Amino acid sequence: MKHNLWLALEEFENLLDVESTYPRMLKQMRKREADSIEIVSYKDLYKNDFKKLNKEWIEESFTMEEKDIKVLDNPQELIINKGGAILVALYESKAIAVCSLIKLNDSKYDFELAKMVVEKEYQRKGIGFMLANVAIDKAKELGAKSIFIETNVVLTPAMSMYKKLGFQQVMNYQSDYERSNYAMELIL
Repeated sequence: MKHNLWLALEEFENLLDVESTYPRMLKQMRKREADSIEIVSYKDLYKNDFKKLNKEWIEESFTMEEKDIKVLDNPQELIINKGGAILVALYESKAIAVCSLIKLNDSKYDFELAKMVVEKEYQRKGIGFMLANVAIDKAKELGAKSIFIETNVVLTPAMSMYKKLGFQQVMNYQSDYERSNYAMELIL
């Protein structure tokens, strides 16, 4: 016999003490999927995807508001042309996630990270985290010193991700959106 099965089992058990099989497999799966994701800057080609993805998530739990409709109908004019950016995550050339950096005229915050959504089928795979990191890098590239986010406490996966990215709660903030009841900031 060439191999000592008992030593191999002991080594395997030691590895499991460090990290169990499921998280280890999940990391590998996410890495493989992340390698298949391409994040690109917005083009008019993605206008319908930007609107459709955002409309779906908003209407799933909330109501579309007038401000949503204006921005989703005119992303080039209301986001890009005003100094912001929109990023699109592609999987096999299909837009599966989007987010925007909306330039703010605010003394404290340079950009709002907004209109961020990952298509339901692709959620919980680290794509939102990857997209948000690219958005943060883009904000830095655009000279930002701070980023602001409005969200809702019922969106626990999103809030968890924002906290993991380093965002902190902003106290006593009043939103223009009915659905927003929680604000966060990231000082870069």
